[in-house]
Amino acid sequence: MRMSKASEVLLARRKDLGRTATIEMGKPLAAAIAEVEKCALACRYYVDHAESFLADERVATNAKESFIRYEPLGVELAVMPWNFPFWQVFRFAAPALMAGNVGLLKHASNVPQCALAIEEVLRDAGFDADEFQSLLIGSDKVPLLLADERVKAATLTGSEPAGASVASAAAKRIKKSVLELGGSDPFIVMPSANVDKAVEIGVKARVLNNGQSCISAKRFIVHEAIAEEFERKFVDAMNALKIGDPLDESVDVGPLATPQLVDDLDAQVQKSIAAGATLLAGGKRIGERGNFYAPTVLANIPDDAPAAREETFGPVASLFRVASIEDAIERANATTFGLGASVWTNDRAEIERFVDEIESGQVFVNAMVASDPRMPFGGVKHSGYGRELGVHGIREFVNIKTVWIE
Repeated sequence: MRMSKASEVLLARRKDLGRTATIEMGKPLAAAIAEVEKCALACRYYVDHAESFLADERVATNAKESFIRYEPLGVELAVMPWNFPFWQVFRFAAPALMAGNVGLLKHASNVPQCALAIEEVLRDAGFDADEFQSLLIGSDKVPLLLADERVKAATLTGSEPAGASVASAAAKRIKKSVLELGGSDPFIVMPSANVDKAVEIGVKARVLNNGQSCISAKRFIVHEAIAEEFERKFVDAMNALKIGDPLDESVDVGPLATPQLVDDLDAQVQKSIAAGATLLAGGKRIGERGNFYAPTVLANIPDDAPAAREETFGPVASLFRVASIEDAIERANATTFGLGASVWTNDRAEIERFVDEIESGQVFVNAMVASDPRMPFGGVKHSGYGRELGVHGIREFVNIKTVWIE
């Protein structure tokens, strides 16, 4: 099985592939290697489950025989980002190829070596150029690809503008699209929570991938009964993070991927402070070389400040105090995004309310938001539509054909 071989190749090359990702986009080396290992896990998952996920599904009707058949659509275009240069690709490629589709990858322009390495992994696993190709092209060529009748569908992970552009181009040609866009994920901490654990995981969830993740915790919504304790411990933990060369295994936070990201992030922070936010940690560039930004904590943030209403793509945490679960839910939903949410409580009634009332594609209780090959992944509102991973992901790009036999 070729996808099984791809899993083996990924594991055998994980150190080299991880180093390539670190050099191209700056994430800590250990995280990059772990990302490659996760790709191998996804390949293995679909090797084990694709057949059952796509098997004919019998349905009891008044026909002599009736069933649902899942058939491949054909060529699928994937427009992928740089922040998880291997995982974002394999979470589309593994199910797409196992479903019998063809994959075309238009990767981010700042990770070309990762794009070529992915093609090489799949080629060495036995997939040929008719089944998967990496296209080293600019974003201006994407509409041309979508206009080609051979391309049947598109999937994109990226920004809102990029998602709107691809979705519009696909819709003009009556082609399906799946979008995973930005997020401003809430991280809610209630009085019954283990505060020390919430701080530990909260910091990890904020600076994961140097803070450059759609599902990073960004808005920390803390009940006033424990707010001072959480704030003190959280600020101390953020200040203790080691920043530097991402190839150094002792480093916690590396550089942002591009100079423009640093400029944009700093502008959001400075505008938020000017609007009245209180700076508790960081809030500045670090060093004269590299795209380093200090882990930053803001509090007392006005509702119209960038740190309250925009996605901050870097190690910047926004703290909010609330007086009740109603206030926490209202604050969590006060965003155009709806990708993920992490809630910390040991109160079963609170858990049920958070699960029911938070507007999000996924809710994690006493854990940080993460993607898992076994579970569907995606968002609502401006965070996109459609799902990746799990059984739902492999069925996004198939023809769900009804068969009725008298």
